[in-house]
Amino acid sequence: MGAQLFVLDAVSTDETVRIATHHGARVERRPWRGFLDARRYALAHVVTPWTLMLDADEALDEDLVAAILAAPADVDAYRLRRITSLCGKPIHTAGWSRERLIRLFRTERVHLDAHSVGGGADLHERWIARGPVRDLDGAILHDSYPTLALYRAKFARYTTIEANAIRGSVFALGRTLVLGPPRVAWSLLRYGGWRDGWRGVFVAVASGWYPIIVQWKALRAH
Repeated sequence: MGAQLFVLDAVSTDETVRIATHHGARVERRPWRGFLDARRYALAHVVTPWTLMLDADEALDEDLVAAILAAPADVDAYRLRRITSLCGKPIHTAGWSRERLIRLFRTERVHLDAHSVGGGADLHERWIARGPVRDLDGAILHDSYPTLALYRAKFARYTTIEANAIRGSVFALGRTLVLGPPRVAWSLLRYGGWRDGWRGVFVAVASGWYPIIVQWKALRAH
């Protein structure tokens, strides 16, 4: 069976359904019930032996397209590098360009787990393969933060989701406060965040603050 496109649309109000249908995708509209639920539901409706999973704000660069087409089918999954952009520019440092995710896999040989600060939030999930995994050249281009306002909005939403999934404690908050500055320094120096200018510095500081804000919100909630 050849390649097929399946789009799971969370009852969007833009042109997603029309555009996807125009390009030959099989589209299903379904109310949003969380990240894990959406991905598991979508996977259950894949009818091809292999699955490539992409979010709406992701695309493949030419090198990755070529690598996928030439990839041998002798493993259960492939890890793909993801490069995230901030305000229109790819961030190649601060840890963002080092991210490798299982996104190409045998449909029947993976499962999905939550992978958040507390471990139980319906967020930052990851695919787990049963068998061998290999890396591919090229990259997923992740354009999720075209403006700082959108970054701040997603930061606030995601930290709240994660905080609601854990029980806050003074000890946990204190630990993240202690680890925050080293985390920022690591992103700036070890991962070279300074080389991306103000964007790299912003990413390093925001990444250092993220677990602190999660624990602070969790403590306030309880």
